[in-house]
Amino acid sequence: MKYYLAPLEGITTYIFRNAYHNVFHPMDKYYSPFLVPRMKKSFNNREINDILPEHNEGIYIVPQLLTNQAEDFIKGAYRLEEYGYQEINLNLGCPSGTVVSRHKGAGFLQYPLELERFLDEIFSKLSIQISIKTRIGMEDPEEFSTLLNIFNQFPLKELIIHPRVREDFYNHQPNLAVFQQAFSKSNNFVCYNGDIFNRDAFDKLLKQVPGIEAVMFGRGILIRPWLLEELPFHTSRVQMSEEDLYQEKKQRLRKFHDQIYIGYQQIMSGQRNVLYKMKELWSYMIQSFSDYEPYAKKIRKTETLKNYEITVNALFREQEIF
Repeated sequence: MKYYLAPLEGITTYIFRNAYHNVFHPMDKYYSPFLVPRMKKSFNNREINDILPEHNEGIYIVPQLLTNQAEDFIKGAYRLEEYGYQEINLNLGCPSGTVVSRHKGAGFLQYPLELERFLDEIFSKLSIQISIKTRIGMEDPEEFSTLLNIFNQFPLKELIIHPRVREDFYNHQPNLAVFQQAFSKSNNFVCYNGDIFNRDAFDKLLKQVPGIEAVMFGRGILIRPWLLEELPFHTSRVQMSEEDLYQEKKQRLRKFHDQIYIGYQQIMSGQRNVLYKMKELWSYMIQSFSDYEPYAKKIRKTETLKNYEITVNALFREQEIF
């Protein structure tokens, strides 16, 4: 089984990826938050910093591109090849209103003819491996049969499917029936993405779609970074008592937090910017703690690093993780 980390804009940056890779069970691949290639200047400085090889040493990263212009994608691909990348990913899943309104991300799915021409051009001009991360349509799951026929025409490295339509955003249950059909009919290697928050959800996926060999984790890892270690394909490295395992897990979660916190302080100026990044992370991670609501409120309202640290210290000291 292969495990991938999903790209989450503003959160799964190289600071997060390195901390996760150092502390928890490593992913087989890490997908970068999307880069927006431009004709005059391929990427901005923030995007370049995120995918610089020296910022991602020892991990397999796949840069993700967000565009509906073949020329921009090709130029971005050439630039990424200069950095040594051999695989890139096309974002056809972002449901953000500003992205979709520009017919990018999931918004590109409502124009299948244009999408087919786009793919035909980039595959005819590029030798780099290309994967796609997609939703199953804009409004109706039945759209995916047409989309899959298009994808099947091209030699994708992988087809990563989040089985929701754009209008779902992250509501409702992932459509496993559509995913199962896609898994059986795809000419390309298929990876699943969507709502794997615990062992039960993972087991349900394996039961409903036997033979699946790759799963991408997003919000589930942000909430419980040790999640992979609870799955059936993970082998524990050491034998510990239940209490010792719990304490070790909590210590590693604290180490994970501290590495990210220190990392952002090293590259960002001003308390406000660091706090913004940490508040984004805590909007997910705090859900793994018992009785977390009062601490979440304090973290959201804090305006200084000193008060932030006081609240985080109290949270780790006073509450349990599960």
